[in-house]
Amino acid sequence: MSAQDHAQDHGRHLLHQMLRVRRLEETCVELYSATKIRGFLHVYIGEEAVAAGVLGALGPEDAVLATYREHGHALLRGVDPGEILAEMYGKQEGCCRGRGGSMHLFDAATRFYGGNAIVGGGLPVAVGLALADQMCHRPVVTTCFFGDGAVAEGEFHECMNLAALWQLPVVFCCENNRYAMGTALDRTHAVTDLATRAESYGMVAEAVDGMDVLAVRRAARIAVTAARTGAGPSFLELQTYRFRAHSMYDPDRYRDKAEIAQWRTRDPIDLFSAQLRSAGDLTDDDLAALEATVTAEIDAAVSAAEAAPIEPVEDLTRFVHAETGRS
Repeated sequence: MSAQDHAQDHGRHLLHQMLRVRRLEETCVELYSATKIRGFLHVYIGEEAVAAGVLGALGPEDAVLATYREHGHALLRGVDPGEILAEMYGKQEGCCRGRGGSMHLFDAATRFYGGNAIVGGGLPVAVGLALADQMCHRPVVTTCFFGDGAVAEGEFHECMNLAALWQLPVVFCCENNRYAMGTALDRTHAVTDLATRAESYGMVAEAVDGMDVLAVRRAARIAVTAARTGAGPSFLELQTYRFRAHSMYDPDRYRDKAEIAQWRTRDPIDLFSAQLRSAGDLTDDDLAALEATVTAEIDAAVSAAEAAPIEPVEDLTRFVHAETGRS
């Protein structure tokens, strides 16, 4: 295969990955609206370039931690989409037997360690995993995704300090979508240049256009290589935007509609599709084939989730651990 053909195939692969996330999330919105998915639901629409760019830079031995907006991360990490949807349905075929739901996807087989409903909750876990790998002399990288709101948490600073102090193999990926739930970044942070926060701890930090999948992939590859070769942690401020509200419960009255419309002109899928077309690497037939493949995958996942059984009532206390027999 020529270098040109390889680049063409890789470009289509990145587009395919972003389309998979977008169509899964759109399906989740439909299922939630039909009350087949209940509880809280936070979708990733608009931020697909971040997950596709970063996760594509990792190896299967690496560890990944995410937030409650983690369906796309789980999917691209290799968690079966049928198991993802079954989990949201509350079915026992879900990746956590239906006990975690949308915000708590987890799959040890792919080293996907959540899914975490606590803002910044994945940060100390990431530091612990990276420390374990370092102590065992494993050439493994831990990648931790979190939002701009987590940068205001005390554990953020504790984790940046320890990761830099111990030179841990961690890539911190801040998905800066400019709103921590419903509060704008400049109303919660005195310094809105978030990369400088991490840089102050002595680690390499970079602000990256999170709507450009190639820019994300490039920055992630550098950071992952540095971590794997003993150069310590890195911080990527991935400047992105969620096109939908914080959650399905959110009326989204805190953002100006013109702002949302402006950001939609930078849809990462549209931008990258246009780039591939301009380079002669994507035709209408190519895009139609990708869409057909994605549609078939998501339809099969929905069917699997619909057909999956609900855990029997007799298993209610299974996996629940408590000490007994103590006076």
